This record gives sequence, structure tokens and C-alpha cells, in this order.
Amino acid sequence: MFEKSFKPFLAQHELQSLRDPIDQCVAHHMTLAKERFPLHNIEVLYDYELHPNRRPKALMQTAAHVSGAAYYYMRKDVEPDPWGKRKMYGVCIHPRFGGWFAIRAVLVFADVRAAGLEQTLPIDCVPGREERIRLLENFNYNWRDGKYRDALPAEEKYSTEQTLYFATPPAERLKLLKLWGQIPPTAPC
Repeated sequence: MFEKSFKPFLAQHELQSLRDPIDQCVAHHMTLAKERFPLHNIEVLYDYELHPNRRPKALMQTAAHVSGAAYYYMRKDVEPDPWGKRKMYGVCIHPRFGGWFAIRAVLVFADVRAAGLEQTLPIDCVPGREERIRLLENFNYNWRDGKYRDALPAEEKYSTEQTLYFATPPAERLKLLKLWGQIPPTAPC
């Protein structure tokens, strides 16, 4: 996504101030996706969209799980539960990409009904209890170091540039893009 979509997007579009560049890129590509289905009523839900009560409009990791795209590992997937009363958030792992992916948007085809559609189950690719404990603890306690992403060997990982970009605090990312020459030095930070 970073090299094939984001960097070309930066080269071809002027960024809107006060809006995350990745969000702008994803919105652009979701608009293009919707255009491929002109006869359908499609709603796009983005990972950053919230209801007035601050709850997300779509639970992206749940959507990935129910669609069969990635397995959403939660504490219920570890028996017996070793965490007691501690809060443990779940995380999706993909069988080919491990944790090296993001779920940025969901397309809802509001006018499509598929009564005979069978659900595709996600692949349970972290089968061992100890591996699941390590995955959930790495995600919950040390997510910044990204070790949870390597819960299994990944076919493809983020590039060094992409990893650095996402490790950079959001308020500093435009400066990084300027430094790399991805946006004009005169663009506001």
C-alpha cells in the first residue's frame, strides 16, 4: 500500500490541511472503488469514523474476521485465560501477512442481498496457546515495538520507510514526508 498507493497519491494530489495523508489516500481509493460499481448503493466506513458517542462506526478487526480476511484473536481464544481481570484487546493476524497489514475501510453494498452466500471462515494461523499468549501480550503491552506483527513468518512486511512513517508520531509525519521529498517543502506542516 505504501509504495504502490500512498507514494503515487502524494505525487499526484495536493494534500488537504488538517487531514491525515493516509486517510486522504484511502478515501481517494475508496472513491475509485465505488466508481467501479455505479449501479450499487455503497457506503464506505473508515477506521477513523466515530458515532457521536465516540464509538467506532465499524469494528474493523471484527469485519476482517467475519469476512474471512484475517483471524481476530481475543482472550477467549486462550484457554485457560491467564490474565484474570486485566483488560486484553484482540488483534487480527493474516495467514500470509501476519500482522503487517491494516484495515482502513469497509465497503457496505447496501442494496445487495445474497441469501445463499456462505461465510468464509478466517484461517486460524496462530494455533498454539503459548503463541497466542505471546501475540496478545505483545499487542497489548508492547504494541509500539511491532513484535506482535511477527506472530508468524510473513510473506511481505512493511518497507523500512513505511515502518518509520507509522512509528513517527502523527504530528511529525508531514515533516518526514517533506524530508523524503514526497511533498513540497513549502507545504504547511
